[in-house]
Amino acid sequence: MQFIRASRDSILKPLTTVAGIVERRHTLPILANVLLRKEGESVSFLATDVEIQIRTTASLGAGEGDGATTVSARKLIDILRALPEGPEVSLSVAGKKATIQAGKSRFALQTLDAEDFPTVAVNEQYAASFALPQKQLKHLLHMVHFAMAQQDIRYYLNGLLLVTEGDMVRVVATDGHRLAYCEAQLVGGTLARNDVIIPRKTVLELQRLLGDVDEPVEIDVAANQVRIRFGEVEMVSKLVEGKFPDYQRVIPQGYTRATTVSREVLASSLGRASILTSDKFRGVRLSLSPGLMRVQTSNAEQEEAIDELEVDYDGEALEIGFNVGYLQDVLANLKSEQVMLEFGDASTSALLTVPGDTTFRYVVMPMRI
Repeated sequence: MQFIRASRDSILKPLTTVAGIVERRHTLPILANVLLRKEGESVSFLATDVEIQIRTTASLGAGEGDGATTVSARKLIDILRALPEGPEVSLSVAGKKATIQAGKSRFALQTLDAEDFPTVAVNEQYAASFALPQKQLKHLLHMVHFAMAQQDIRYYLNGLLLVTEGDMVRVVATDGHRLAYCEAQLVGGTLARNDVIIPRKTVLELQRLLGDVDEPVEIDVAANQVRIRFGEVEMVSKLVEGKFPDYQRVIPQGYTRATTVSREVLASSLGRASILTSDKFRGVRLSLSPGLMRVQTSNAEQEEAIDELEVDYDGEALEIGFNVGYLQDVLANLKSEQVMLEFGDASTSALLTVPGDTTFRYVVMPMRI
């Protein structure tokens, strides 16, 4: 049975859209496959790792009849990428084999039964639904994703908190040492308070798929699931259970020591100083005095780096230590020319914001040096 006939790139596009979540190693061999379902000219591509499911459709169908099969996502992508651009590619299925042909190249891949493919059950009802432009959601995720924990025993930190309330949507990420917060206003309608934790893998996959366009993303939230739809793409993900830390208590207020500094100048200075840090100890010491910030690092070999920056600061002298990577992460993800640093004392968290932008806050804990 003939399934698909189209150009190489028009098959690769939907295939790579869904295949990002396919794990290389699985206890279930079928999870390494992508589910292809043909209905007339429409062909749907679906991949899952049991926690997340992505589906998209494209008009690639050829031949009579409808049907479904599953083939190895990785092998199919590798074959398509290796083919020349010119000739049309056809994919047909007979028995337990899928045949891919283009010009004088021909490949036969093993298939597994579509009925055995474990799809995620999609909720019929959602507690909250709202829409955002794609570029706005991408911006929100971009501003906080780097602060998510990785494989933390506190599993509720291995993701991103999404809060909807009234006409605001807020995203928060923390690994226990730093916290990133960003918010945006919804246009049209207000929502009841809803807090959910979206898994890290879902967030990173969304960042890959979202474009810098004004087209809307529809987001539906339930107690155990989030559904995100944009263009021809539908992503369904389980949520992380657990109670996220109270971010409002973590964000400091009323600090009196503050300085505004060029983001690029500070990032360059930290980059130079970090050369002499070790993988085990990434500490950097910031010393503030009127008109001056000194960035200083040292290591176990008694080596030392000192960088001095002229800053607009007239407060009391302060010496405070941080993990240099936590400061570099936020500066690398911001696009502003200036950043504002606010301090309490040597033992309290620092607050980093963007002058004139009230939607973003970044809190970083100090470290002993």
